[in-house]
Amino acid sequence: MARAIVLHTDDNVATLIDPGGAGSNVQLAGNGGGSMALNADVPYGHKIAIAPIAAGAEVRKYGQVIGRATTAIAAGEHVHVHNVESRRGRGDRPGGQ
Repeated sequence: MARAIVLHTDDNVATLIDPGGAGSNVQLAGNGGGSMALNADVPYGHKIAIAPIAAGAEVRKYGQVIGRATTAIAAGEHVHVHNVESRRGRGDRPGGQ
């Protein structure tokens, strides 16, 4: 079983510390624990949604907003550049915005 860590109680994503395959269960550490099924293959170090995230809603990690969902994201879905617009400093735009 793959493992993932929830870093803060306000987070709606967890970070995988093992790669996980579609349909497999992930054991969550932190924020009450539990487990959930993955909707797709997710590589080590990538994020998964631990609750549904509506399109346009904030994506939270470290207890901070790290981005905005560009599409609806289901619980257990891979959360990455294909469905999140970053709100952290980018470096490729003036002012880091």
